[in-house]
Amino acid sequence: MHPTPTHEHLFLGQDHQRNERRVWFVIALTAAMMAVEIIAGNLYGSMALVADGWHMSTHAGAMLITALAYGYARRQARNPRFTFGTGKLGDLAGFASAVVLALIALFIGWESVVRLANPVDIDFDQAIAVAAAGLAVNLVSAWLLRGSHGAHHGHGHAHARAQAHSHDHGHAHDDKHVHAHDDNHAHADGHTHDEPHAHGHADAHAKSGHDNNFRAAYVHVLADALTSVLAIGALLAGRSYGWQWADPAMGVVGAVVIARWSWSLIRDAGNVLLDAPAEGGEIRRQIGQALQAGDCQIADLHVWQVGPGHFAAIVSLAARQPRDSAYYKARLAHITGLSHLTVETQAV
Repeated sequence: MHPTPTHEHLFLGQDHQRNERRVWFVIALTAAMMAVEIIAGNLYGSMALVADGWHMSTHAGAMLITALAYGYARRQARNPRFTFGTGKLGDLAGFASAVVLALIALFIGWESVVRLANPVDIDFDQAIAVAAAGLAVNLVSAWLLRGSHGAHHGHGHAHARAQAHSHDHGHAHDDKHVHAHDDNHAHADGHTHDEPHAHGHADAHAKSGHDNNFRAAYVHVLADALTSVLAIGALLAGRSYGWQWADPAMGVVGAVVIARWSWSLIRDAGNVLLDAPAEGGEIRRQIGQALQAGDCQIADLHVWQVGPGHFAAIVSLAARQPRDSAYYKARLAHITGLSHLTVETQAV
């Protein structure tokens, strides 16, 4: 029986804490604007202000999912109950937030169609002022969230300093530190399984990882900004040319665009949750090139994402004269983003 491994599985994004702080700041900004609009709307009898305030509350609520997921993933990062850490919690939150965004798109689209069929009088000056204020808040929020939704996430896997167990430890240094734990299990058919768990620390030039949780917050801000821009254009046209239909028509356009954004996020986050990320194909290709160029054949290969910019792989190799696991591990050490590796070898 082998002792419990003491290494940790920290597969959080490199900018995890910074992104968490920025999202909380945007939530505070959005909630403040929401409160001002709702209070002012009730004081001055403006339904436009009240409606826009409650609309902002839906985006603030969706971004709250993002912030809470960041906090939970950070606090539970070292909890051994999570086999591969909490790096994918952001994808779960991003998926949920994208569903909320899709529901918002459906509501905007439905309300716009109703307004097209049953036009209502619009106070253009007041509505333009509300839309302009909302746009200003959204532009500030987008500036705060700029550049990080696809930021680099290369470092985030730590190890305990003491490793007092009976595994053999091999250390390779090639752009990232790899700690191998070799578990040789004999089987009745005569083959052995060498299982090195390679935990990578990508360097400062690591390939960027997509943080779907942060992307969800960014898309919510963009969606709100888009509706403000379309509304301002439609309201100006309505005030200048009397086109009452322009406002609900732009609402339909905005709903379609937001729905497409939400579907893209649902698809990408869902693929990660179902262990089918698009980036995994490149990791598979690099593993195949590195291993099949030698005297072994890949009998089975599984690659999945365990966090932003972090991938895990299980490789089963067949060879006439299998080498020790450290040899195969060293041949894969150059692959950026491969943070957790298990290798099985079988003599044929």
